[in-house]
Amino acid sequence: MEGRYQHARDDTAPIALLLHPHPLYGGTMNNKVIYTLYHTFVENGFSTLRFNFRGVGRSQGQYDRGEGELADAASALDWAQQHNPNARAVWVAGYNFGAWIAMQLLMRRPEIQRFVVIAPPSNMYDFSFLAPCPSSGLILQGDQDDVVPEESVSKLIAKLSAQKGIEMDYRVIDGTNHYFGNRLETMRQHVSDYIDRYLPKLDTDA
Repeated sequence: MEGRYQHARDDTAPIALLLHPHPLYGGTMNNKVIYTLYHTFVENGFSTLRFNFRGVGRSQGQYDRGEGELADAASALDWAQQHNPNARAVWVAGYNFGAWIAMQLLMRRPEIQRFVVIAPPSNMYDFSFLAPCPSSGLILQGDQDDVVPEESVSKLIAKLSAQKGIEMDYRVIDGTNHYFGNRLETMRQHVSDYIDRYLPKLDTDA
């Protein structure tokens, strides 16, 4: 698989794995939302990996209806963990199709502590496997999204929020559509704020 990786200087730095939009509709690891997320996590001290799903860019293979892409994500996480054996946290993030894969990965990898998903396509894919959702996370959505309507995402959030023991931080960004072209900086600020709130801090008193 083809990817881009930034290794943090801190030996215990957290890991962030980023998953891009649908391979059949132009989604790549260089998508502007994924690119912005990548640099946001790097700036916040994560060892950060973004990669192309099979059949995209220089990644070998072909689109596999989500099953192969989930396997790709699991392999990428394995690689990141091998290079960060002392990581104090593992986060996963995804946009659109990548959000759907990220949530499936969350169900299979209990070491993932937090997630950040952008415009999860709840009007296109079944998210009922999140029963229960094992981790808390941040969900960002544009109020003018005509690809994934905000109403469909808010219904998903309502179902997830009814589960005990987890917190869904749902933030709707005003004045932007599915692609966040005019609100990438706002998106970055929301993600940084969430990281500041919930990333496990080093114990400096030890």
